Amino acid sequence: MDVVWENLSELFDTWWKGMIENLPQVFAGVLIFVVSIYLARFASKLMVQTLKRRKTDKEISILLERLVRWGVISVGLVLALQQAGQDVSALLTGVGILGFTIGFALQDVSANFVAGVLLLIQQPFDIGDFIEVAGYDGKVLTVDLRATEMLTGDGRRVTIPNGEVFSNPIINFTRTERRRISLPIGIEYESDLKKVMEISIEAISSIDGVLSDPAPAVAYGGFGDTAIDLTIHYWYSTKETGLIKAKNDGILAIKKAYDQAGIGMPFPTQTIELKK
Repeated sequence: MDVVWENLSELFDTWWKGMIENLPQVFAGVLIFVVSIYLARFASKLMVQTLKRRKTDKEISILLERLVRWGVISVGLVLALQQAGQDVSALLTGVGILGFTIGFALQDVSANFVAGVLLLIQQPFDIGDFIEVAGYDGKVLTVDLRATEMLTGDGRRVTIPNGEVFSNPIINFTRTERRRISLPIGIEYESDLKKVMEISIEAISSIDGVLSDPAPAVAYGGFGDTAIDLTIHYWYSTKETGLIKAKNDGILAIKKAYDQAGIGMPFPTQTIELKK
């Protein structure tokens, strides 16, 4: 019995001496872990606020909030153990191998998930915005962690993986206050080119929503087979009118002005000779 007691006493003394010697490191480790908990709370609240502004689905918001919170706490725990003198290399190696295996097996899913998180954080567009991305343009219907759903101008519901959305240029027409239209036209060779410019600019400038700065402009493109080619460039306010209406109004205004001024717009012709 005395021998057992002596061994226990010796083990306790060794442990106590180790605790005293490593007390500063242990205290620093505990402090790091406590700080990580507060940082996790702050990061999760920031994530919730961001997702709330984006009107993200409630289940997705809860998932992301928990991922952020426990991610920060996990990093803090590893740093705390290292500071306290614990060897965490084996733990990190095991986690790394497991993460690599899962990531390789689900690389497409993982890429779309990460891209979805980045899209929710960066917010290049909101629900209801009209955008152009990955060869599609239309209204954004939903954004989740896997894909973005859009309603195109011809009524198609298109689901685009977030990896493609994030890796392609995104044009957000809703956040663009103005947009340019280029209207190609052909006029008769007999036309007075200076008069055509004046009439074209006056006709386009009279359209509601067309901006005076930058002012409408006419650029001649060259001599075509049956007409002199020109392009009318003009900008419109996206808050006052839409693309289709602004373009239709431009065509109607030009056609009416040219008809009143006697400016002809020829169409391609072909001469066929019949041999007897």
